[in-house]
Amino acid sequence: MVAYETVGEVGVITLDNPPVNTLGATSRRDLLVALDRAAADSQIRSVVLIGRGRVFSAGADIDAIEDSDISIEPTLNGTILARLDDFPKPVVAALHGAALGGGLELALGSHYRIASPNTRVGLPEITLGLIPGAGGTQRLPRAIGLEKALNLIITGRSAKVEELPGVIDAILEGELLVKAVNYARQIAEVRPLPRLRDRSVGFPNAQGFLAIARMAARSRRQASAAAVACVDALERAVTHPFDEAARCEFKSFQTRALDGDGKALRHLFRAERATTKVAMTGLRIVRSAGVIGAGAMGRGIAISFADAGIPVVLVETKPDVLEAAMASIRATYAGAATRGRITQGDANARLALVRPELSYGPLSEIDLAIEAVFEDMAVKRSVFEKLDGVMKPGAILASNTSSLNLNLIARSTRRPADVVGLHFFNPANIMRLLEIVRGEATAPDVLATALKLAIRLGKVPVVSGVCDGFIGNRMMEQYTRQAFALLDEGALPWQVDRALEAFGMAMGPFRVLDVVGGDIPWAVRKRRYVERPEIIYSRIADKVCERGWFGQKTGRGWYRYEPGRRDPVPDQDVRALIEEHSFELDIVRRNIHDREIVERCVFALVNEGAAILDEGIAARGSDIDVAYVHGYGFPAARGGPMFYADTIGLPMVLRAMRTFAARSDQERAFWNPSALLDRFAEAGRRLSSPSPVSA
Repeated sequence: MVAYETVGEVGVITLDNPPVNTLGATSRRDLLVALDRAAADSQIRSVVLIGRGRVFSAGADIDAIEDSDISIEPTLNGTILARLDDFPKPVVAALHGAALGGGLELALGSHYRIASPNTRVGLPEITLGLIPGAGGTQRLPRAIGLEKALNLIITGRSAKVEELPGVIDAILEGELLVKAVNYARQIAEVRPLPRLRDRSVGFPNAQGFLAIARMAARSRRQASAAAVACVDALERAVTHPFDEAARCEFKSFQTRALDGDGKALRHLFRAERATTKVAMTGLRIVRSAGVIGAGAMGRGIAISFADAGIPVVLVETKPDVLEAAMASIRATYAGAATRGRITQGDANARLALVRPELSYGPLSEIDLAIEAVFEDMAVKRSVFEKLDGVMKPGAILASNTSSLNLNLIARSTRRPADVVGLHFFNPANIMRLLEIVRGEATAPDVLATALKLAIRLGKVPVVSGVCDGFIGNRMMEQYTRQAFALLDEGALPWQVDRALEAFGMAMGPFRVLDVVGGDIPWAVRKRRYVERPEIIYSRIADKVCERGWFGQKTGRGWYRYEPGRRDPVPDQDVRALIEEHSFELDIVRRNIHDREIVERCVFALVNEGAAILDEGIAARGSDIDVAYVHGYGFPAARGGPMFYADTIGLPMVLRAMRTFAARSDQERAFWNPSALLDRFAEAGRRLSSPSPVSA
């Protein structure tokens, strides 16, 4: 786990715990032994601490946080860093690739830090619902200042060492170990040894600055408790002695490790890494791409490819639509450059990768094409017939369909094995989820390529089988069915939205419908009325759509929207329409508690998710959690719908469902529990496991 060797008068300690040199109990023990060995050797004048492989160290293994590994002696926050504090010889941390979390904290505890160019450093603990626990909130502000440290810690982002000169003493080109050994020789006789802990955190009106930061932390949607704890720890860096502040930091870290929000975020961390665990063989090369359809979705997909450095042909048969699309893409990049998110040079380079075309001919040499046309089977099959005729052998044909049968689309080609679903979420260049739909004939190497491409595009992929709506929209349909039923019984759209947003949803269902456009799900319902007549929907949504109230784009939907504004205003005409509809149904409206609203909508997701698992549409429950957090605004601090159900207990979910089912025949049919939900509740199994259900 840790190797020790000597290079002349320099002791070299190498972290060797692949792939990211985590600092588990064995590595910490070996590290302490190596430090003691170097200290006792009179021939050794200085020490280099380096990592083997691609990175210096990514800190603690996430699983170690919950199995108490971090508390096993020697601890990083206590014994290891205390040993570095009193170490009699200079220790040079040589960073490369990345130094994150405990890896950066170990480096900050060393006397000197050098790095290869473009090395990234950061303290990402807040993304797991934690705070740094080994002096990160104490040493980092002493290295780079309070404001920069706060921004880095509170966002959890990493930065290049070139952006943080206070962290690094030297950035050196060339073979890092050779450079580090030479650097260690040069500073071998420097005394006293520099320690970040000995510096003060100078900042004018630090208390006022931190008070504002604390208020901002409390308003965060995710990990707000951890964010406030980070601010508190940084305040102690200003007001308390180092050792006392460091002890408080670790106690706060331990508290957050046991906190429910933190457990949910760590579940998602593991879940995201499990989504790509699919049996795969081979890869196809994607050097270029094409997008068919230059509407809002097509534009976003084109930007996603250009952002990843992949040349993309944007095909649209209507010249005015294509011209508007390119104007929109230019505006997107101009805005990003103006706001400083990218340089003007980057903006120009990315824009140059988007090639507008009015015909399919230029797609003949590309490696992957994705259609983003109107959600209509006949339209999509027509596009795929054209792609089949023009694209080269071995190219991948992808559909952005959000609900249609991918197998039928694939059968409109002579190469169904080359067809896969790539369901982007709007806006495609911003939303992280990419639902990858595996058809009955999709080749294994096509699926593997789609997964690799998703990561290249900066997306979080989730693999789905073929069914109406796939994972996300199939579950969303049950969620909105309950939302509509609540309106029939006594709730109003703004109450439903308010209750679910208080639960943590990014937006309530009626605000979402107004953003998406009510006409889109209306078209789906019309199809359902023919194909699935046994499914009962409240007709209140149809009545809203029949009046042309489709949401923000028409100025009215479930809410009113003032010209030039997007903030929703409760609409009394909608209220009257809902109350009239209840009267027509002979329903006596009642007061509905917010808790009932949340349980009915969220448990509808859970039950349908369990059915999806039982049918093998999703491989694992954790995939569903990832999809709902990244694609549908489910609160990350609750871990996703399946994790949330596990948290409160599957027997309690079933108990609530039975209560809802007892109210009417219609509800009884809706709340019939999935067979898998029943089985898992009886067996004490977890829906959110990152292992495949069949395992």
